[in-house]
Amino acid sequence: MQNSKRSPLHLRSLVPLLSTGGVAVLTLLLIFPGKGQLPGEAAPASPTPVPASVWEAGPDPLTLPAGMPSLGNQHGDVAISSSGEIYVSLMQGLRAGVQVYAADGTYLRNLPDAPTDFHGFVIHKGDDGEFLYGPQLGAGKIVKLSLDGKVVLTIPGESIPKEYWQVNPKNQQAALRLTGCTVAPNGDIFVTDGYASDYVHRFNAKGEYLASFGGKAAPYNFKTLHKIAIDNRFDPPRLVGTDRANNRVVHLSLEGEVIGEVATDLLMPAAAVVQGDFLAVGEIKGRVTIFDKENKVVARLGENPNPAEVGTNKIEPAQWRNGIVNAPHGVAFSPQGDLYVSEYSAHGRVLRFKRGSGGVALN
Repeated sequence: MQNSKRSPLHLRSLVPLLSTGGVAVLTLLLIFPGKGQLPGEAAPASPTPVPASVWEAGPDPLTLPAGMPSLGNQHGDVAISSSGEIYVSLMQGLRAGVQVYAADGTYLRNLPDAPTDFHGFVIHKGDDGEFLYGPQLGAGKIVKLSLDGKVVLTIPGESIPKEYWQVNPKNQQAALRLTGCTVAPNGDIFVTDGYASDYVHRFNAKGEYLASFGGKAAPYNFKTLHKIAIDNRFDPPRLVGTDRANNRVVHLSLEGEVIGEVATDLLMPAAAVVQGDFLAVGEIKGRVTIFDKENKVVARLGENPNPAEVGTNKIEPAQWRNGIVNAPHGVAFSPQGDLYVSEYSAHGRVLRFKRGSGGVALN
């Protein structure tokens, strides 16, 4: 396989960045010669430009229904259906669970059977239709929901062999803390136990357990494998995982082989999504980075330079700034290529970076 750096890896740090500051539309990045080279590696003869891309920061896109002062306590995700409807998961609030908004941001409905601990879910369109898939953080199980909120499949946590559960050394209780989910083109479901064992568990489309891989030991060495996504830019498709406490994003084969690191020295990457040639990574310490297929950075969005405002869910709405993120926890592309970012926030917040011109190929 190609276009990922093989593990074990000694990556040079990604390049110094030139930022326009404020509510920058994006950062046009250059790779400077001689920075962070491996011993004996020749420096490029001249700076190599990274292709420019444009995502424009705009006002927060959702219009809350009357009588609802905030989205609600948010520790979940955002996903966009093929019709452009926006699905947001909330733990607490007047409309906890999964709220649905039209493409123009108008509130439409809540899903009737959606759980309130839907931590990291995706929308996948397969041969049997379009559905939400995701783990319940507290309940330790995986559910598949129709777009109108009916549960059509439940995978109990007990389907996962106990040898892959994390045992609390104090009380010897075994537990799952499932945090992220993705679905392969053939319908196989992958779930990561990012707050416990750091294993990835694979099921077929019927919900039957197939395999587990990953964990905290070599060659994986994961520390909070928070969320995962299918990277269908490659043939065969592969998994991309946000190894949050290691500040890196990794590529794995669907069988669990370590392919390599996409990037290191990130700001606690928490979520990933792929569309066209681009991978967007939400970093919970206040930034969104977009990579191309060669793992080059093409844009930095919403970067927050204030360390007191990042990685926390305590920031009050009065402190929010247009186009500046605080704690990205979920990312999703719309069919048009707009990037939506859901935050880790006690009040709940979704931002949008609208795709403009600039030669961005998404199909």
